[in-house]
Amino acid sequence: MKKSLLSAVALTALIAFSGSAWADVLVGVAGPITGPNAAFGAQLQKGAEQAVADINAAGGINGEQIKLSVGDDVSDPKQGISVANKFVGDGVKFVVGHFNSGVSIPASEVYAENGILEITPAATNPKFTERGMWNTFRTCGRDDQQGSIAGAYLAANFKDAKIAVIHDKTTYGQGLADETKKAMNAAGLTEVMYEGVNVGDKDFSALIAKMKEAGVSIIYWGGLHTEAGLIIRQAADQGLKATLVSGDGIVSNELASIAGDAVAGTLNTFGPDPRLIPTNKELVEKFRAQGFEPEAYTLYSYAAMQAIAEAATVAKSNDPQEVAKALHEKGPFKTVLGDLSYDAKGDPTLPGYVMYEWKKGDDGKYTYIQKM
Repeated sequence: MKKSLLSAVALTALIAFSGSAWADVLVGVAGPITGPNAAFGAQLQKGAEQAVADINAAGGINGEQIKLSVGDDVSDPKQGISVANKFVGDGVKFVVGHFNSGVSIPASEVYAENGILEITPAATNPKFTERGMWNTFRTCGRDDQQGSIAGAYLAANFKDAKIAVIHDKTTYGQGLADETKKAMNAAGLTEVMYEGVNVGDKDFSALIAKMKEAGVSIIYWGGLHTEAGLIIRQAADQGLKATLVSGDGIVSNELASIAGDAVAGTLNTFGPDPRLIPTNKELVEKFRAQGFEPEAYTLYSYAAMQAIAEAATVAKSNDPQEVAKALHEKGPFKTVLGDLSYDAKGDPTLPGYVMYEWKKGDDGKYTYIQKM
């Protein structure tokens, strides 16, 4: 009798456990959790984690709780493929990520073949959504949009300047530099230099000497904050008085840690700061209470998770194909970025890019302040 009762209890527990496991909606968040771009990986991870916590607290997605898995791609395309394949093996259905365009593009093909929907908070290269794939979406803008704003700004404000266009040879960095160059040239401004450097380079003295000889006063940088900070600092140390202008790849306060006081006056494009939206005040304070500043792509990652949850609710299904269809057809969706709708490609309808300037704040630290 005891044995029979014990078996019944064990069987009931097993059924309950199996039901609970089956009910989880598995979501992956992927980006450079380690390596030189770990600041951006932390933004994606923290944003997704907080969104999952808040959505689960409100009942989850269609009554099912979200379980989050973190993948570290170290900003490397090969590692990104490994992360994607691991997510497939784990049964992940949705991915918030990746950060780099050069990682997001190949990873999205693995996801598409295996029924996984991907929303990147940060990959801005146009190719990501230009391939006619069912599963590719983003909460950020595109480099052709960003480059258009940057090129027009350079032509309008630095028409007599000698401009060097420098990039890091990556899908993102060169893509952004080329789009900016194209817009700038169309507005009648021609660069005096166009060169690529390697990701991971530490010594830019030869490049800076060449820019000094060319009389460069504006450096347009297509790349991330790590190399940008070194270029800014070394240019100042070598007496090159030039303002660095860049894109969303430098929107990390780590830039100031690398560049030092020379960061003052640096310019970059990015979307309107979602931390300044009044309805986000409580959420921003929640992040800060945890000791994390939700800068740059943190709320873009949060919004990606919101978009997945809201589209699934509208679709009355947690199937990625049905959620993708709802994202394309059923917006707008309420997010921390504002009302979010998607076009046929998977690009969002959001306010365009604006210009920021790096200044010293009231706390004595440098950060990027919205300029226009």
